[in-house]
Amino acid sequence: MSNPPLPDRASALFFDFDGTLVDLAEQPDAVTVAPGLPELLARLAGLLGGAVAVVSGRPLADIDRRLQLARLPAAGVHGAERRGADGLVRRIAVGSLDEPAALIEELVRRRPGLRAEHKPGAIALHYRQAPELEDECLSAMTEAARRSDGMTLVRGKKVVELKPRRASKGLAVRSFLDERPFRHRRPWFFGDDVTDETAFELVQSLGGVAVKIGEGETLATHRLDDPAAMRDWLARAVERLAGAPAERAAP
Repeated sequence: MSNPPLPDRASALFFDFDGTLVDLAEQPDAVTVAPGLPELLARLAGLLGGAVAVVSGRPLADIDRRLQLARLPAAGVHGAERRGADGLVRRIAVGSLDEPAALIEELVRRRPGLRAEHKPGAIALHYRQAPELEDECLSAMTEAARRSDGMTLVRGKKVVELKPRRASKGLAVRSFLDERPFRHRRPWFFGDDVTDETAFELVQSLGGVAVKIGEGETLATHRLDDPAAMRDWLARAVERLAGAPAERAAP
């Protein structure tokens, strides 16, 4: 598996957040954004006519708070909420999660090493600090999914999440590609986790580029070692695009 090439001005770039743009932390609230990362993303978006987006499991509000790029297109909660380049936020309607939330919170009270994260239309159960409880977490979340309508489970790195069945990172990228300024561009997706595989599959089916960050089996045909290598690639991409002649994407 090779390192990714650098993009041209007819590209559309999509990035996962945790484990891709930023290093993973013991708890979601503990991640730090490397100095200069927001500026790199802003410059990249300017050079690509705005065709840059973050596609994350985090809520939109959290992405905005950490990157301070409120106008950057982004999808949160695996696509359950999505802000297009027009600034409008579109959300998938979700029924009440009170019953599954109560079940998950009861488990967290009994197992102090666990952490429940409540998002708009989703609930994540983190067990990074108690990996021995993985089977118990999966069992509880399976029951939580059974008690909810239109929801499904997705697993990540030491986390299992209840999310809308109609939300996935692949579908989020597909929606972006139907809109300006992403339309008719070659899509790239960068991600580190199993939740990114639907997006990898989509972009490669469209002749695009999928890049896995870190180790692990993947559908992606390119790889970068870690988020530091990702940020280095961003800097080189900005340098290359800044020196390249402008190309007009098809309308």
